[in-house]
Amino acid sequence: MKPLIIIPARGGSKGIPGKNIKLLGGKPLISYSIDTAMELCRRHGWPKENIMLSTDSDKIAAVAGTCGLETGYRRPPELATDSAGSREMMLHAADTARESGIEFDYILLLQPTSPFRTVEDVEGCIDIYEKETPDMAVSVKETSANPYYNCFETDPSTGTLHISKGDGQLTRRQDAPRAWEFNGAVYAINPASLAMMPMGSFPRRLPYEMPAERSVDLDTPLDWIVAEAMISLKK
Repeated sequence: MKPLIIIPARGGSKGIPGKNIKLLGGKPLISYSIDTAMELCRRHGWPKENIMLSTDSDKIAAVAGTCGLETGYRRPPELATDSAGSREMMLHAADTARESGIEFDYILLLQPTSPFRTVEDVEGCIDIYEKETPDMAVSVKETSANPYYNCFETDPSTGTLHISKGDGQLTRRQDAPRAWEFNGAVYAINPASLAMMPMGSFPRRLPYEMPAERSVDLDTPLDWIVAEAMISLKK
């Protein structure tokens, strides 16, 4: 099977201004995802044209070009706002790819904010998708707050806390069912499912587990500090 690899990188980031081309460990953040996509194409014999940068920014496109990914495609302005959804962005990119004669069987979304994902992580998620053909295979990490153990909600009438799931009687985290959260690193998506419904409505979502150290998702300045510290420690 052959993917359409979409790397989403709009120019209007507010949490970390300019984060997609901000230097992390001496490299533009977007280069980590581009390098991963290029290596996947090399290993599997996929054409480089199946890598699609979805951006509204000429500056980001220029930096991507220096990383070896040339693109003339631009995301429409209405799909580059804070309120624009990922689903609509991917549907537009997929339609554009088809109109350009690019053939693909599924969508592989690689967000630039996951610089520590490995090629092997992506391949692991792909393997799950290709074996089962679900609506989506997605990378996850175990949650730091478990809804059966230490994740609470407030009662709307009294404001008191109650456990999110279960009876609240567990005294050891090890006894709680494992719980997962999307880590934002890899999404292998069925195009037909995406065309029919939002990703949150997918009935068949299969997990690919990643460790916490490769699941850092850069959304805040603190996340960036953590990532820089991790790179320094590796060096």
